[in-house]
Amino acid sequence: MFARARHLAGGSCFVVAFVAAGYAAGVPLAAAQQSASVTEQSYYPPSGDSWARRRSTEAGIDSARLADAVSFALANEIPWLRDMQAQVAKNVAAEPYPDVLGPVKDRGGPSGIILHNGYVVAEWGDTKRVDMTFSVAKSYLATTAGLALDRGLIRDVRDSVARYVNDGGFGSAQNRAITWHQLLNQTSEWEGTLWDKPDVADRRAGRDRTLQTPGTFWEYNDVRVNRAALALLRVFKEPLPVVLKREIMDPIGASPTWEWHGYRNAYVTIDGTRMPSVSGGGHWGGGVWASTRDHARFGLLMSRGGKWRDKQLLSERWVKMATTPTDMKP
Repeated sequence: MFARARHLAGGSCFVVAFVAAGYAAGVPLAAAQQSASVTEQSYYPPSGDSWARRRSTEAGIDSARLADAVSFALANEIPWLRDMQAQVAKNVAAEPYPDVLGPVKDRGGPSGIILHNGYVVAEWGDTKRVDMTFSVAKSYLATTAGLALDRGLIRDVRDSVARYVNDGGFGSAQNRAITWHQLLNQTSEWEGTLWDKPDVADRRAGRDRTLQTPGTFWEYNDVRVNRAALALLRVFKEPLPVVLKREIMDPIGASPTWEWHGYRNAYVTIDGTRMPSVSGGGHWGGGVWASTRDHARFGLLMSRGGKWRDKQLLSERWVKMATTPTDMKP
């Protein structure tokens, strides 16, 4: 589904490096466990900036290889302009619907953090700076879907979305059988227009191709991702950033600096209240903007099966589902 390891491991403008307890720079699990107590393995950073550190030698990590990894990250900054208004416009210039609809933010330099058993073992750049993080947003969007499933708002990901959402987006012959699972793993083949962007605007497998039966064809398509975000907004009946803040980001001690944006025209009225529908990336602007450190907290939560200290914020079942590659695009 959306929350795949690559999304948790790095953004488009900076790197969030994460080393879990399994393998640390080539050190097998047994050796890593010998060098860390049970208390260390269950460490969670408190809210704020006081994140405990460990020297690489204490963590059983080869210091030379760790330094090489940091040097590699610094030497391989994304070749994008710092002026993100210009860069995003450049990215979409050749598309049939190139209007940038959401806000953008100029980016900083490369930054990153490496954790082992929750402790910081390496950090570089400005890890508190908030940047656009493009498709990292899909991991957060998938998490809101997991929350909906855990709370019974969605009974089964194999259910058709049309059973839950009646806004015209899933009423056609092409769309009415689409399931939540298909919408989340990019095999929905959803057809339509959302926020002035038809699905053909991002048909990367061919704009003139014949649409296939939902569930039989994989295509990365940001219009369909945004349709997933709107469907989840309909289910929760409150903005997804509000849900994410209350259920995930505040409990894991994330800073108050992260943001999740939609487009200037992406609003709906639910039960008499006008609400924004967020985007699942920064393709046409918007998306999740966050610091390296906040992303690292989220990554730590996922690596521990959705549990933060003594509270299960997200079911282990969902974390496993969300981090399992799609068969058609492993």
